[in-house]
Amino acid sequence: MVVAASHSFDVLVVGSGASGLAAAVSAERAGARVGLATKGSIQACNSAKAQGGIQAAFSEDDSPEIHAEDVMRSSHDTADPRLVEVLTTEAPEAIHWLEELGVEFTRDNGGYRLARCGGATRKRLLQVGDRTGHAITKALREAFEAGGGTELPHHALAGLEQSGAGWLATCATKDGATVEIEAGAVVLAAGGRCYAEATQRGELSTNHPNATGEVTRIALDTGAESRDLDALQYHPNGGAWPPTMQGYSIPETTRAYGAVLLNADGEEFTDSLGPRDEVSQAIFDEVAAGKGVETEDGRPAVWLDTTRVPEADAEISLPYMLRRYRGAGIDPLSEPIMTFPVLHYQNGGLVIDEHARTTLEGLYACGEIAGGTHGRNRMMGNSLLECCVFGRRAGRAAAAKASA
Repeated sequence: MVVAASHSFDVLVVGSGASGLAAAVSAERAGARVGLATKGSIQACNSAKAQGGIQAAFSEDDSPEIHAEDVMRSSHDTADPRLVEVLTTEAPEAIHWLEELGVEFTRDNGGYRLARCGGATRKRLLQVGDRTGHAITKALREAFEAGGGTELPHHALAGLEQSGAGWLATCATKDGATVEIEAGAVVLAAGGRCYAEATQRGELSTNHPNATGEVTRIALDTGAESRDLDALQYHPNGGAWPPTMQGYSIPETTRAYGAVLLNADGEEFTDSLGPRDEVSQAIFDEVAAGKGVETEDGRPAVWLDTTRVPEADAEISLPYMLRRYRGAGIDPLSEPIMTFPVLHYQNGGLVIDEHARTTLEGLYACGEIAGGTHGRNRMMGNSLLECCVFGRRAGRAAAAKASA
């Protein structure tokens, strides 16, 4: 093995999605020397593809407690109540932090434009049109780049071991070289494995091709504990037709603004604003019962009647989706679109506590690679929220650990 280079940081963050960026920004602002390593470019991540929005209790009839109740119910009481309390209590503060970093959430009548998403009993979904993830990751990346941290793109984590009072990480660069990185603490924020899983199953996925799960396996091999790793989530509304839209995650806000799921006979067959697992299963069952439709290339589907979405709402909250479909020759406001569930999210992951500490000293995890916050079924809008809430916590805790 030829070691091409070596680095030393107080905190090493692995992954440059929203959770990794939030952790890196927080650790750097806590005074730590931070390295941010990712196997692709710094811009390449699932978070930037997230369209629907981010949840936080802001409306007068809502509260963090009601938000937490919705999370627990949607998870079928499998989520960790301690993590859920942190998630929902710190949600409003996380939104204000993002605004300080430059994120401009869509507003309406002097307040946030809020939508009710699947599994929620209140309107609490904030949006930046239908490019929320892109806006959040852009702001976080710019905040990190404005600081004194070090970016290590094309540094794929290949090994991790405890070393003295900290950790030794081994990374492989795209030209085949090996880089060793010493760190007082490490934050794993490398996402899930749904792209790899979908490829193995011969299914479609909404995920970026980098979502292949190696970092989870490295952490497990190092001795970290996990939970619910078998609980992969389907996005109920994957694009089914035309071919250019296959695997596209149709924003769930289409249903928040009035779209409903219909079978081949034009009948509603489920609560279109139910929890993700229930809506996905209802679609699978309807197709299995012979009541679905078929795409021109023979794939199963049902209809999502987007013609019920008011044009004013669509132009404000669904502009990217409209551009994508209209560019493919379909106007979702004039005709329904074909949809079918696609692999989307790794619900389970590494066991963490309220400070994003894994079961190994000095090793932290946040975002999709961590388990417990969503249990076995995640509500939409809580992924970006978890990235920000627990990314911030992980960064601060890792910085404190490294300086202890």
